Amino acid sequence: MNRLRPPRHGVHPAARRWWTVQALLVLSGPALLTALTLAILALLFFPGALVWLGPLLLVTLVLPAIAYLTVMPRWRYRVHAWELGEFAVYAASGWFWQRRRIAPLSRVQTVDVVRGPVQQSFGLATIVVTTASTAGNVKIAGLSDEDAEQIAARIGEAAQAVPGEAT
Repeated sequence: MNRLRPPRHGVHPAARRWWTVQALLVLSGPALLTALTLAILALLFFPGALVWLGPLLLVTLVLPAIAYLTVMPRWRYRVHAWELGEFAVYAASGWFWQRRRIAPLSRVQTVDVVRGPVQQSFGLATIVVTTASTAGNVKIAGLSDEDAEQIAARIGEAAQAVPGEAT
């Protein structure tokens, strides 16, 4: 059985910092804040509860939050990659649930460059390639602003050059 090789181009190194900040804002930060709040409330109002609440908070909130914060950005950085071939755009994404998508250029309908506020602070962007497919968009996240603009233009040009249904 032939295995699909990974795409050739990785994302910008700043993507690791972007994903770390994203983890702090979305999951790890709130989990750590919740653990700290519960520990302080227990200390102030129910000091005897810290004997069992401390280890419970450590196992259910603190350790998973720290693990997510340290593991997820590095793992995503290793997985996320892209490639633009003569007839298709190929992207790998995810971290725990990994996804590889190959979209024929003949099916490309639009190419967008998206920059969220946290991404902008790191000079990063995401390319969203909309195709005539029910499988959804192809996303290439973690590119530098400059690379994203150039790659989006190349995908658009390549899509126009390939005869097919979406042109």
